[in-house]
Amino acid sequence: MRFAKVLPLLGALFALYIIWGSTYFAIAIGVKSWPPFMMAGVRFLAAGLLLMAFLLLTGHKLPARRPLMNAALIGVLLLAVGNGFVTVAEHMHVPSGIAAVMVATVPLFTLIFSRCFGLPTRKLEWFGIAIGLVGIVLLNSGGNLNGNPWGALLILIGSLSWAFGSVYGSRIELPSGMMAGAVEMLCAGVVLMAASFLTGEKLTTMPDLSGFLAVGYLALFGSVIAINAYMYLIRNVSPAIATSYAYVNPVVAVLLGTGLGGENLSAIEWLALGIIILAVLLVTIGKYLLPAKPTVVACKAEK
Repeated sequence: MRFAKVLPLLGALFALYIIWGSTYFAIAIGVKSWPPFMMAGVRFLAAGLLLMAFLLLTGHKLPARRPLMNAALIGVLLLAVGNGFVTVAEHMHVPSGIAAVMVATVPLFTLIFSRCFGLPTRKLEWFGIAIGLVGIVLLNSGGNLNGNPWGALLILIGSLSWAFGSVYGSRIELPSGMMAGAVEMLCAGVVLMAASFLTGEKLTTMPDLSGFLAVGYLALFGSVIAINAYMYLIRNVSPAIATSYAYVNPVVAVLLGTGLGGENLSAIEWLALGIIILAVLLVTIGKYLLPAKPTVVACKAEK
């Protein structure tokens, strides 16, 4: 019985650690034969249509107008801007491993936006942000991003958008269950395809087999499976475990990029990777490893 409970947990963690970590490498393969906005649009349209069809066929109903519009907005912030800009940056030859390291700063920005919304924070978490900023500076001076400032800026904007969307999305009404993800992916797909049209993207030649396989992998595994795995984790484990992908993904992405993609990282970039992972660790699980001391309130004696 215990094994039956552990197996789904391990499967969900594998999906977030390995699948989400490998999506950066899959994007790098896909943008070799796809225009970036078009590729991201096809990815999320396919994933959204697949998930929506499954939900409707299994008896789910479309959400009310307000949660529907809220999910559409979150889809734009997280997927269209957050993921779409990363795709464009990789098309601009930002290495997939470096892109993943930059995106690993999302928990740091999430903490900042949480503070803006009035959520309590601790000194340890702000110390983690300070360390993360040092890592970002080192990463941008290490070679791969030093010569590609626009690519670095796009990933930074995408990370900020993902962080803001994550915090804002936790404070508004969204469709229940997997319907939220389906609406978000469909809306992101439409916006990305519109961006592809407006920027004049065209397929001069048909994408090769690896390009189609990359989009299929991103749609099915990187979107439908991994997103539902994350939803399973946030319902069944602590937030520290559910968000632990943030410091595992860049390691997986860097290993794939350097091992299979021929990417090279300088010594400074390896150092930046370690610093950013340390910062994310402090922000995400520091409060569990080093809990704050309880505040003792003296009780007044009744007269």
